[in-house]
Amino acid sequence: MKEGPKPGPPPRRTAVAAVIERDGRVLICQRSRHDSHPLKWEFPGGKVEPGETPRAALERELKEELAIQARIGKELEALSHRYPGRAPFRLRFFRVAEFSGEPVNRIFERIVWEEPARLPQYDFLEADTDFVRRLALGWPHGKR
Repeated sequence: MKEGPKPGPPPRRTAVAAVIERDGRVLICQRSRHDSHPLKWEFPGGKVEPGETPRAALERELKEELAIQARIGKELEALSHRYPGRAPFRLRFFRVAEFSGEPVNRIFERIVWEEPARLPQYDFLEADTDFVRRLALGWPHGKR
């Protein structure tokens, strides 16, 4: 009897996040007090749906969350993270230097344009903290 493919681990979920730049600042968003991880700061983005590419997912999320049409730039970093009691996921950060429309806060507690060097002063999601520290030091653009 021929065996089919053996079941492996469930596919790892992927989330995407945008580092939206304007005038030397980046847009950060504070999660709603009613969300998981209430009032934590994050970069806008969300989950990649089945059949969706990461860039397409990020374009969709930015339209839904901020009402902007973004041109997704280069991938800045990809990392893996796991919150207690949850499945591990892959988090991919992309640069967004070009977008049309003015960001509108549709779902967050607050949105703020902030200088990268000041980002570590905010209470970011655990998955974002190492990336935030590198961004504050001038990585990946080589400038502060």
